[in-house]
Amino acid sequence: MRIPLIVLTTAALAAGCDAANEVEPGTKPMVGYPETQQIPVVDAYFDTSITDPYRWLEDDHSDATKAWVDAQNAVTFGYLKELPRRQELRDRLGRLLDYERESAPFEEGGYTYFYRNAGLQNQSVIYRTDKSGVERVFLDPNTLSPDGTTSVSSLSFSPSGKLAAYQKSEGGADWRSVEVLNAETLSVIDRIDDVKFSGIAWRGEAGFYYSRYDVQDGEELTAKTDQHRLYFHKVGQPQAADDVVFGDGETFRYVSGYVTEDQRFLVVYASNTTAGNRLFVMDLNDPRGQLVNVVDDETSDISVIFSQDGMLYAQTNRAAPNSRLVKFNLQAPTAWQDVIPESEHVLDASAVGGYFFAQYMVDAIARVEQYSLDGQRLREIVLPGPGDASGFRGKAKDTVAYYSFQNYKTPSTLFRLELASGDSSVFRASKADFDSAGYVSKQVLYSSKDGTRVPMIITHRADLDQNQTHPTMLYGYGGFDISLTPRFSSTMAAWLEAGGVYAVPNLRGGGEYGKAWHDAGTQMQKQNVFDDFIAAAEYLINSGITESTKLAIRGGSNGGLLVGAVMTQRPDLAAVALPAVGVLDMLRYHTFTAGAGWSYDYGTAEQSKEMFEYLLSYSPVHNVRAGTAYPATLVTTGDHDDRVVPAHSFKFAAELQAKHAGDAPVLIRVEKDAGHGAGTPTSKIIDLYADVLAFTFAHMADPAEAPNGAKDEI
Repeated sequence: MRIPLIVLTTAALAAGCDAANEVEPGTKPMVGYPETQQIPVVDAYFDTSITDPYRWLEDDHSDATKAWVDAQNAVTFGYLKELPRRQELRDRLGRLLDYERESAPFEEGGYTYFYRNAGLQNQSVIYRTDKSGVERVFLDPNTLSPDGTTSVSSLSFSPSGKLAAYQKSEGGADWRSVEVLNAETLSVIDRIDDVKFSGIAWRGEAGFYYSRYDVQDGEELTAKTDQHRLYFHKVGQPQAADDVVFGDGETFRYVSGYVTEDQRFLVVYASNTTAGNRLFVMDLNDPRGQLVNVVDDETSDISVIFSQDGMLYAQTNRAAPNSRLVKFNLQAPTAWQDVIPESEHVLDASAVGGYFFAQYMVDAIARVEQYSLDGQRLREIVLPGPGDASGFRGKAKDTVAYYSFQNYKTPSTLFRLELASGDSSVFRASKADFDSAGYVSKQVLYSSKDGTRVPMIITHRADLDQNQTHPTMLYGYGGFDISLTPRFSSTMAAWLEAGGVYAVPNLRGGGEYGKAWHDAGTQMQKQNVFDDFIAAAEYLINSGITESTKLAIRGGSNGGLLVGAVMTQRPDLAAVALPAVGVLDMLRYHTFTAGAGWSYDYGTAEQSKEMFEYLLSYSPVHNVRAGTAYPATLVTTGDHDDRVVPAHSFKFAAELQAKHAGDAPVLIRVEKDAGHGAGTPTSKIIDLYADVLAFTFAHMADPAEAPNGAKDEI
């Protein structure tokens, strides 16, 4: 079980480059930074004292912090609105996002449900059709707040389909409430609050399991969250009467519950970091059933994906770094049998319609195979080309499944798969205003500092002049076992239309090559991630694709750390740095919200003197050097980010503004009523990326003209 550090899928990270510069490189911009008071706080780490002059910015409730944010935003937005082509970019982004999008359909209680966004709606609307084909709105999140900042997620139906529960987030926060609907009358009949990092797992029609932390009133957005518990809520019962099912004994930072589709088993995952979990299972058919401890340590990942006739099927990387699918029963919970053995490629298994689907990553490119329940390989699912395929999930009774296919130059297309034959057909083609035929996407392998071969996908217009260097956006992540697979976004489309190059390397720390690849970018090996990213930039420069004055580096969350570390280690590498919602204070990250759970990847400053010194050596906040010229930098964060608290970005921006000796601006953009990324309304996405792209354009030297055929809006 993994709790992803970052969810930023609604808008890929991209930029463009063919405008004349109003703020010329090499000329000191007219930016007057707000004064940031220094109130030193000294911390002792082993035999070293560390001064933190901006500790006061960690207090998000203080009037001083709020005034600082307002003053910074006034400068930043004042600067951004004067940049050339910002409005032009905003208009084009609006058109690129203004197309109807629909999800795969799914059946519940005699209705067919699906999500649809008409184009520029802030949140997608949930519709349903009855057996006669009559369509109506089931739930419209856009009616929940005037500005679209309230979002809905984790829609879950009771087995009969007569009740539905969904999570509601306000302002992008991870803290959520759960509301229960009568699916016939569409009336809200129940509500619980203070839910975080939770699923909704129905047990019959009576109620559901959910997870929550202890609530600290007024400190929800920053306070450390250590004690996660699993509760059972009976519909109509006061939340205060909910029973604790798991988590009242030993402390776990992450606890979640899942009920198998056949309603036979309650599956409980428990862990203290984002890698590795314990597994407990209860037979719900046994009136005296107890949770059986199937895996009693956190050295591996395991998740149950299906059950039938008392047999549980689970994916695990235990004794299989690239993962395998196993089966077992509670009579012999440790006697695992392989169903789909480990292979040379990383496995992601799913179940639908009495089949298993093995989704493999081959150098981050999707390959999908279909298996019978007894592990017999039936066929490979033929995909349209190299890219990312996702879906292949559903219920045991389904006869068809749906999957989407996309890559960096191809908008997502939804396919319908006949499970018996393996035949695919286009169910819904993309309506995006983007002609992918005019673009190319190629994968290269380059060598990192220590000789490790790293894959990278480079995408650009087919008619790009190969004899010139071009503005290039280099995006990376490199952590938490998360894989960057080729996915399309409209913001990337704007960058490509302008003649820009978009490059995405698969850095160590990710999951593209299994557990060993992940571990090679953690704790005392974290520098490998930065070296991989720097080597990617150098490959692009040495290949003649770009040059430092035309290179932008971008990443979010753990990728924000990546950008912060690389720009402080190699300030000469790029013209523009764009760290988003970044983990930037590596000595204190674990003291906020769920940060302590990231210690598998990072280690902590208290762990050992050696670990402290290693963290200090790359922590972006602690490695800004006075007298150094840094790239033009736009730090972005949200005031409701309760995953990576905005204090990271506040302190990094303050350090940069105090010590930066170059002419390029270093600004911070703090989005109000926004969190870590999930649920961000479309209007805010357009505004954000208009600012990011305009800022990037303005600080790249001598941007190339867009090639013939480029749209004149960009």
